[in-house]
Amino acid sequence: MEDENHTLVTQFIFQGLPQKYEFQIVLSALLLLFYIIILPGNILIIVTIWNDCHLRSPMFFFLAHLACLDICYSCITPPKIMINLFSGSRTISYPGCMLQIFFIHFLGAAEMWLLIAMGIDRYVAICHPLRYTTVVTKALCWAMVVTSWTGGFMHSMIQVILIVPLPFCGPNELDNLFCDITQIIKLACTDTFMLEFIMFFNSGLSTLMCFLILLISYGALLVKVRTGSSKGKSKASSTCITHIIIIFIMFGPAIYVYCRPFQDFPFDKVVAFFHTVVFPLMNPMIYTLRNKEIKLAMLRLIKKYLNVGVSDGGKT
Repeated sequence: MEDENHTLVTQFIFQGLPQKYEFQIVLSALLLLFYIIILPGNILIIVTIWNDCHLRSPMFFFLAHLACLDICYSCITPPKIMINLFSGSRTISYPGCMLQIFFIHFLGAAEMWLLIAMGIDRYVAICHPLRYTTVVTKALCWAMVVTSWTGGFMHSMIQVILIVPLPFCGPNELDNLFCDITQIIKLACTDTFMLEFIMFFNSGLSTLMCFLILLISYGALLVKVRTGSSKGKSKASSTCITHIIIIFIMFGPAIYVYCRPFQDFPFDKVVAFFHTVVFPLMNPMIYTLRNKEIKLAMLRLIKKYLNVGVSDGGKT
């Protein structure tokens, strides 16, 4: 197809994939290993919270949805990277690239909104414990979850609506492992200064502001917990620290990628790999290792199914 003597780009080429066969094997093995761990880990959290009557509090309700978002997020880029590595191909179609951008920002923004909802939940639980059950109701929890998904969808739609009209008529090489706005915008055959400025506000500054608000809020809650009464202090303090760790893991790479000019830096591909593949694994691991209730619930669930399996085997 030609339009005004310019060849329209129908696919993009990933230059960030390793060239040497040995590195391709190592990266494929790492992706497969992380993928095998991410899915069962998050599914186990969801099944445990769903089946255990002791985990009916809003905090675990939000955690189950966070695990669901991590499962969805881990299904965006790793499968395509593995397909390219196994097949030897380095390309992705234009529609496929736009879909990657849409779902990365849809699920990423939804997870950020969900973390804000979890912050609100912890604020009410620590600062207004007597009113907690009447304020943070099941209806409010569902409303905040729906708002998270809606906010993520609206954020992502803004990104895609701004990118789709761009003309791509020449270079089609992306120095990355997947498609993202920071790489795509630079390939457009037009002046994108204003668009980069809008993207910087939509993705960069909004991410930084959410990060700072959450960090200050949890810092204040942690100080309040430390200086408060001893009843429940250890548990509340541990919960706040866990949430702070998750905030750094979730927001850190996003701030690095979007809160700067859209230019290539040496660590871009490393940050992109950890952000899309490794970090979704960290959320369930951190919550599981730092929360005694979830660990005990998981042990009860595993023992329950093991006992069922043994009794069924004895009957047969």
